[in-house]
Amino acid sequence: MSITVTDVLSVLRDFVDVLLVWFVIYYILKNIKNNIKLSLIFKGLVFIVLLYAVSDLFGFVTIGVLLDYILQWGPIALIVIFQPEIRTILEQLGRTQLLGRHKVLTVDERERMVYEMVNAIDYLRKERIGALMVIERDISLGNYIDKAKKLYADLTSDLLIAIFYEGNPLHDGGVIIQGDRITCAGAVFPTSNSPKLNKRLGTRHRAALGLAEETDAICIVVSEETGRVSIALKGEMLYNLTLDDVRMMLIDELKPKQDIEFEEEIEEAAYEEDN
Repeated sequence: MSITVTDVLSVLRDFVDVLLVWFVIYYILKNIKNNIKLSLIFKGLVFIVLLYAVSDLFGFVTIGVLLDYILQWGPIALIVIFQPEIRTILEQLGRTQLLGRHKVLTVDERERMVYEMVNAIDYLRKERIGALMVIERDISLGNYIDKAKKLYADLTSDLLIAIFYEGNPLHDGGVIIQGDRITCAGAVFPTSNSPKLNKRLGTRHRAALGLAEETDAICIVVSEETGRVSIALKGEMLYNLTLDDVRMMLIDELKPKQDIEFEEEIEEAAYEEDN
């Protein structure tokens, strides 16, 4: 039995077809995971599908008819009700970078970056100067950068302090950091409406959490009233952090994925040896 060129091309076409489907599904799920609102929507859809399967299996007529209507008209209702969230994920698909800028930094560059940021945060909290610093990771913040004041300057503690000094016209907005450079200042971000957020917190905290709900950025906030430091990350706000907490979180979160996987392999190997 001979294999023709047509057979080879057919197999290759099927392989590429499956690979593209896998890539699209992976890409969508990755962006859903990075957006807390979209994660809740996705969980709700999964729950409805599972409930429909259970009702069909056990023959529940009433709930089955209701779910039929939901599945029939649900997509239209979702588009209307969750239009902002759907637009967000489509924007994220276009903004996501295949290689985050922080991943190409050397160990020395990351350590220097964290050192400069921690020094600035220490001064800002002692002087009760409000600040919002955002570190871009895999999801691009290009649409916020476009509307802000471009700087493209080396990241130093002195420059960060000068930006957020009360007399500076850019102190009310946020700073976006790409790699070890300050890309822009005076950036404006979407504010969160999360009920978990303390109502006494101001716009900076709400903007930090709002951005952390929609992207994978690291958002650092210094309170103007209390001098306390908070970090919004992965849709959560961590309050009243010490400088050591901030330093360790930045070092850990800015590690390239390959370094994290290598450390996990070492820990697993050590655990297996101990047992």
